[in-house]
Amino acid sequence: MQGKQLGSFGEKIAENFLKKRGYKILDRNYYSKFAAGPLRGEVDIVAKRDNVISFIEVKTLLSQEAFLPEDKVDWKKQRKLVRTAESWLMKNRIPLESPWQIDVVAIITDFSRKSAKIRHFKNAIC
Repeated sequence: MQGKQLGSFGEKIAENFLKKRGYKILDRNYYSKFAAGPLRGEVDIVAKRDNVISFIEVKTLLSQEAFLPEDKVDWKKQRKLVRTAESWLMKNRIPLESPWQIDVVAIITDFSRKSAKIRHFKNAIC
């Protein structure tokens, strides 16, 4: 399975995981182009639970990889996630003072066992 396919597969797993935990999915794969420069940001899933909007970054890796999926959310990615979340809030006319957070859902898949290990890091980026 290639990178984009694995990513899409992981996003579907994460979406089902979140729905089972009472999250309402508001948006998927939201892209934003920042005013300064050619950078684009993307949020995999925007969801809401208990009046808090969560911008969720999904990272999926195969079980044989040597590092953890959450380690791929470096400071540069974190900065993009914050800017993209703020863009989504403004586009949807939601005040920036509203309760919101950025979460990371880390998934390690094992196709030989047909299983996935899922970890949800709430409010992972401050």
